Amino acid sequence: MIELALSGADLKGVVSFHGGLDAPNPADAKNIKCKVLALAGADDPFQKPSDLAAFENEMRAAKVDWQITFYGGAVHAFTQPTAGNDNAKGAAYNKKADKRSWQAMKDFFAEIFH
Repeated sequence: MIELALSGADLKGVVSFHGGLDAPNPADAKNIKCKVLALAGADDPFQKPSDLAAFENEMRAAKVDWQITFYGGAVHAFTQPTAGNDNAKGAAYNKKADKRSWQAMKDFFAEIFH
C-alpha cells in the first residue's frame, strides 16, 4: 500500500502491516497526498534500522501526515495465524500485536473516514 501512496494516488490514507517501508525511489515521498499508518513488529528482522530511519526521514522531508507503531515481542507476519509461533524464524503470529494493530487501523480509518 505504501507504493500506491508513493505513486501520488488520490487516497485518504494507507495502512501498512509488517510491510517493507523502504522506497525504491525515496524522492517519491513528495507524491504522497494522504495520511500514512505503518504498523510493525519491533523485533522484525526484515525491517532494517537503516530502512526505518530512511522511511522516517522521507516522511518528514515530504511533510506527510504519518505515524508508525511498533509492537514489542512481534516479528514479521505478526497478523498471520498461519505463520506459526516461533519468533526465531523471523515470521510468527502474535495475538496481542494482531489485535492491537487491527484496533489501530480501525481508529485510523475512523479518523480519516468520519
